[in-house]
Amino acid sequence: MVGQTIIDRLEKEVDVLNRNLEVFVLVWQAEPIGIVELSTRTDLPHHKVRYSLRVLEEEELIEPCSAGATTTDHAHQFVETVNDELATVIDALDDMKISESEKLQLV
Repeated sequence: MVGQTIIDRLEKEVDVLNRNLEVFVLVWQAEPIGIVELSTRTDLPHHKVRYSLRVLEEEELIEPCSAGATTTDHAHQFVETVNDELATVIDALDDMKISESEKLQLV
C-alpha cells in the first residue's frame, strides 16, 4: 500500500498522545524535572521530550522553571477529567467499527 492510511495516521496521533501523557505524568509525579531526567526515565530522545513539553506548555498544563518543568493549576483539572475524556474518545472509536451485517452487504 502506498502512503499512510487514515488508520496509520490515527495510530501515529495515539502514539504522540501517549508520549505526551507519559511525560505529563512524570512531571506531575517528580516536579520539578528537567529534559535530561525525563529522557532517561522515559527512554525517549531529548527532541521528543522537548516536543512533548512544548505541547504540554501550550495546553497550559506545565510551565518551565529554573529546575525544569512543573505543573500548573490547570493540570489538576486535567487530571480529574482526562480518563473520562479518553473513555469518550474510545467509545466514539468503538462506534466506528463496521458491523458484520455491514460487511455482508459489501459482498
